[in-house]
Amino acid sequence: MESTSTTKMSSCRCMRVNGPIIVGAGPSGLATAGCLTKQGVPYVILERANCIASLWKKRTYNRLKLHLPKQFCQLPLLPFPDDYPKYPTKKQFIEYLELYQNHFNIKPRFNECVLSARFDQASRLWRVRTARGGGDEMEYISRWLVVAAGENAECVIPEFDGLKDFNGTISHVSEYRTGELYSGKKVLVVGCGNSGMEICLDLCEHNAFPSMVVRDSVHILPREIFGKSTFEIGVSLMQCLPLWLVDTIVLFLTWLVLGSTECLGLKRPSKGPFALKKIDGKTPVLDIGALSKIRSGDIKIVPAVKRFFKHSVEFVNGQVVPIDSVIFATGYRTNVLDWLQENDMFNNQGYAKEAMQTAEKGNCGLFVVGYTRRGISGCSLDAIKVAIDISREWIEEKRNASMALS
Repeated sequence: MESTSTTKMSSCRCMRVNGPIIVGAGPSGLATAGCLTKQGVPYVILERANCIASLWKKRTYNRLKLHLPKQFCQLPLLPFPDDYPKYPTKKQFIEYLELYQNHFNIKPRFNECVLSARFDQASRLWRVRTARGGGDEMEYISRWLVVAAGENAECVIPEFDGLKDFNGTISHVSEYRTGELYSGKKVLVVGCGNSGMEICLDLCEHNAFPSMVVRDSVHILPREIFGKSTFEIGVSLMQCLPLWLVDTIVLFLTWLVLGSTECLGLKRPSKGPFALKKIDGKTPVLDIGALSKIRSGDIKIVPAVKRFFKHSVEFVNGQVVPIDSVIFATGYRTNVLDWLQENDMFNNQGYAKEAMQTAEKGNCGLFVVGYTRRGISGCSLDAIKVAIDISREWIEEKRNASMALS
């Protein structure tokens, strides 16, 4: 849904957009585009990859399922199909996003990598400069800019002494698809979040021998408690109880289901799981079978890495063990600070500042969707609010322009 004009300007082409510029065609960008379409507001959506939802399509493992029930992961204005299971698979979620794209006739401009986005004080307009697939540059100009490139734009791999000398395979979780290639191998998985846990489980099921690095404390919760989603239980309780009491109840129920985890080398944080998520943005691990493999010894828990050797790794406790491969399940970072020149809305890690947790609108027509570490449900809520705000301003500008002509 676009309304534009194109002219030559210096060494690159220039396009004026009659509506907002949306950066990113993942769930956040698609949700924003869908809500704007419902409001009748035109837009241009820019995506650096050659497809929508590139993280889901190109950088996720095969066994992945949504960790939360589908009602918490659907985008605005279009629920999941009724025949989808409670926890849709990766394939089903991608199909749903494609269904969403077609339903709202969303047509991103693919292979457009944003180089910079700056607010021009003289014209009171946003100028977004991109590098296109063929090497050409383009500049998009608009009254509004929606930052929706996602919290998981760039892979994070920590630096370790000796890693460059390690002779085994080194990869990031974004490159992992299945454990078939690791059969019979000793694999070190660095990271104990949901991805690290699930990859260790997958490695076990493909006859590999995983060890998982656990540097810090971690909350492991059952995905369901007595047949009901643990997340859903927590959300329901938070409607009528203080956060500390919700955490106390959920941890007690978790103990009934899973037992103690500290004896396994999995110490719990001092903050409760929902408090930790709200305050620090750290998501608890929802167990789907890895914990039983840890108890049986099929998944070994190891401390932080000190250094790598050609065929082995040394941990901070002095233990040295042989390994064949390393998989970094160390997460992602945002890249918004790399290209957005007006970043008063973001902290130095590229996430929305605390003041933005309940407000998605900044100054000068800048909007943010999906940077408060609240998952897909948070992206959807952001998109609804942003679309309403932009539509009001867009209608007002159209009215003022009409009055000026008359």
